[in-house]
Amino acid sequence: MPTHEQVYETSHQHHHTGHADEHQQDYPMVPQRPSREQLAHIKGWGADLDRKNRPAVPMERTPPRFIHAHEGKLPQQPETVEILTSTERPGITPIFGTVQPPKGLSGMLRRLAFRWSENDMRHWLILLAADRVNVVEGIGEDLAKGKVPNVLAEMGIKSEWQHNKAGLVKKAAIGAAVVGTAVYLMRRKDR
Repeated sequence: MPTHEQVYETSHQHHHTGHADEHQQDYPMVPQRPSREQLAHIKGWGADLDRKNRPAVPMERTPPRFIHAHEGKLPQQPETVEILTSTERPGITPIFGTVQPPKGLSGMLRRLAFRWSENDMRHWLILLAADRVNVVEGIGEDLAKGKVPNVLAEMGIKSEWQHNKAGLVKKAAIGAAVVGTAVYLMRRKDR
């Protein structure tokens, strides 16, 4: 029985005997970049070659402007709302967002999520759940203020119907199946 090395040598010699040359094609060793003329048939190709057609040309600088790093330490933004910080990072960053401070049940979930590291799945799953809870809280706040939210419009149903009817029907069928299954399971539990 031939050894592995003998089989390799035999097959290697076979490739160099001329049998393989019948199937070999002449490909350039280095891929050639197409010329402008070869690409001119593509609609819109080269639209930005002329500097006059570039929207940012009056502001462009050659060589590009170097933005210097802030000298010294950035001043710390004052904390006017609760800021949740990662366990991987000591303290808070010098600049942070204050638009959506944690509050209510969604805020409790967010605080819980930030107990775990960002590489822990629980962190992200709890944050996703907090986002969903926050949507329901927002609808509740609207109703408490006497404003009835137009949920269907906010979900983009009209646009979906105009541009993606098949997708909308599929989503509605899946939603109906989920609700139907939930109702069935609840009724079965009551019996």
